[in-house]
Amino acid sequence: MGVSGSGKSTIGTMLSKELGYPFYDGDDYHPKSNIEKMSHGKPLNDDDRMGWLESLNRLAHDNMDTGAVIVCSALKEKYRAILKTGLDTCCTFLFLEGSFETISSRLNQRNNHFMPKELLQSQFEALEVPENAITINITNSPDKIVALALESLKN
Repeated sequence: MGVSGSGKSTIGTMLSKELGYPFYDGDDYHPKSNIEKMSHGKPLNDDDRMGWLESLNRLAHDNMDTGAVIVCSALKEKYRAILKTGLDTCCTFLFLEGSFETISSRLNQRNNHFMPKELLQSQFEALEVPENAITINITNSPDKIVALALESLKN
């Protein structure tokens, strides 16, 4: 979890390979209306996110027996509560933490994504830093982030 540009897709893909779990990118599950809204520079509100979060929760339930890596922003505690409904004992959040400057720089280099960099500030404003998550700073290399995540998951 984390704001746009924090490395969720990259780290999620790497982590899923290490764990042998399927990988699901939450961006692929946004309804067209959400993508259009963000593409036009408008941040999503709670109502926009509700169906999307419920879809990701169903996806997690569908993979409960085998495990999965599912990435999404999960910016607020109430969003994380929806995501883990019915999964309390088998749901772990990994928070990819980074400064606005670092992530803004990354977004300036990213192409072909529906989320414009202009919405980054609104994501930082909405972000409620999780208390019960594995938190790793994104200034580490992707390999180091994955190694730290795997070590934390073992504990």
